[in-house]
Amino acid sequence: MYKSILFLIVCCFYQLTFQGLSAQQGEIEPPDTTSVRIAAELLGLSFSQDEIVQMSRGVHRQKRSYQMIRDFELQNSIRPALQFNPLPYGFNPPDDSGLNEWTIPDNINLPDNPSDIAYMSIPELASLIKNEKISSVALTKLYLNRLKTFDDSLYCVINLTEASAFEQAAKADAEIKQGIYRGILHGIPFGVKDLLSYADYPTTWGAKPYEDQVLNETASVITKLNDAGAVLLAKLSLGALAMGDVWYGGTTRNPWNTKNGSSGSSAGPAAAVSAGLVPFAIGSETLGSIVSPSTRCSVTGLRPTFGRVSKYGAMALSWSMDKLGPICRSANDCAIVLDFIRGADELDISTISAGFSLPKLASLKGLKIAYLKDLFDDDYSFSSNDQQALEIFREMGADLQAISLPDDLPVGALRIILNAEAAAAFDDLTRSDRDSLLVSQSNWSWPNSFRTSRFIPAVEYIQANRIRSVLIRQVHDLFKEFDVIITPSYGGIQLTLTNLSGHPALLLPTGFTEKGDPSSITLLGNYFDEGVICAVGQLYQEKTKLHLRRPDNFK
Repeated sequence: MYKSILFLIVCCFYQLTFQGLSAQQGEIEPPDTTSVRIAAELLGLSFSQDEIVQMSRGVHRQKRSYQMIRDFELQNSIRPALQFNPLPYGFNPPDDSGLNEWTIPDNINLPDNPSDIAYMSIPELASLIKNEKISSVALTKLYLNRLKTFDDSLYCVINLTEASAFEQAAKADAEIKQGIYRGILHGIPFGVKDLLSYADYPTTWGAKPYEDQVLNETASVITKLNDAGAVLLAKLSLGALAMGDVWYGGTTRNPWNTKNGSSGSSAGPAAAVSAGLVPFAIGSETLGSIVSPSTRCSVTGLRPTFGRVSKYGAMALSWSMDKLGPICRSANDCAIVLDFIRGADELDISTISAGFSLPKLASLKGLKIAYLKDLFDDDYSFSSNDQQALEIFREMGADLQAISLPDDLPVGALRIILNAEAAAAFDDLTRSDRDSLLVSQSNWSWPNSFRTSRFIPAVEYIQANRIRSVLIRQVHDLFKEFDVIITPSYGGIQLTLTNLSGHPALLLPTGFTEKGDPSSITLLGNYFDEGVICAVGQLYQEKTKLHLRRPDNFK
């Protein structure tokens, strides 16, 4: 009986919706009233028979409109006219006074062991290059060799940009010899997640249907880094269409245990930084895609405020939730990279102009720091490491105040915002049936999610965004009282909540569990307060040195 009812519902929904999805131009048959009634019931709605008869005519007209919309070709890069701005009423971003002056040490010597060079910080590498103790070309060659040598173990590289890299490195060396120095990133190699376009090179999004895609544009974040003199070495792996660590070339591996995946979706950037294959990389986060692989690979990841970094040239998954940010070995390196990639961009109208600075902290005294006590009190795999981290913050002068996140909103239900936007971003993939080319086809994978999300009503999508406005105000009210909030990286609803609100987060390695798995803790900041959480993170890392550990097989 149950199976018969389920079959009837599926058939009615197919008639009502998917006939419209696959219909060619021409007459579209109106749905019968039974289909409309069952569809309404499945969505939790109830109407009278007269209302359903009226609705059937309207649904028929709507299907015509749907078909006209589907007949208009939309590229992934075309944004909706509706724009998300996370800033609560009355909040004013800090004025932008330009780039910061970053300290470059003078007393750095070139190590004898090339592996030691590979794990040096950005300021250390900058010192070597600026003082001509190593050339950018030599550094580029060193990292390219490591990428080629270790990619067979990690599957973290989709495409090298070798020809372009040597050209950029040679240009950097020539400029430095002429006394032209662009700053701390001049001549420093880096990698990017392969959802960022780079002219003349493939941008695959980690997905088989786009394996040969070449976009005639360069992402703004790459342009900014190129303008700073940095050298792009590689397009690094991501789980297909920014989910997980499985892409069409395999599963990106964790340098600490290559039997495990590196998590995702910024799988390649995190693995490559962890293994010393690049000094830093650019990842992206929509719902944990910097936090999760940074944890798994024991690196430092910074998810900036929504709108802080331009997404022009990046694959769109969720226009109102996508964020680009640096994955590095330290909080200080993350702050440096953010300084060069941030800022308003006329090519991305969601960007917001705001200042950035890294305060110099001798201790944590005077800062208002809270922690999410109920989440830390839970029993989870690296809770002991988190408790130890809290004690270290106290030793550094922090007067930790116990707080809880708001719990009166259906935060989990608001994921339909991401699901609806993602389904729209890849509408053509679904309707063309090319989603069958994706490697992962589970109930929780994108192909099924895209299909299922076609049944999210527009009214519910709007209502979810109205609740999101309430959520933003509630989270912002917490930061009226505190400079930093410390949280378990995966605790409760915080990851979903803060990605919806657009607040920045810094993930810090905290060591390893008894099983040898890396662990992490997260610092949350107010809008555009990345400098504060990076300064706090820098103090923590100077004390613990946990970020300096190297995976054995890649030393």
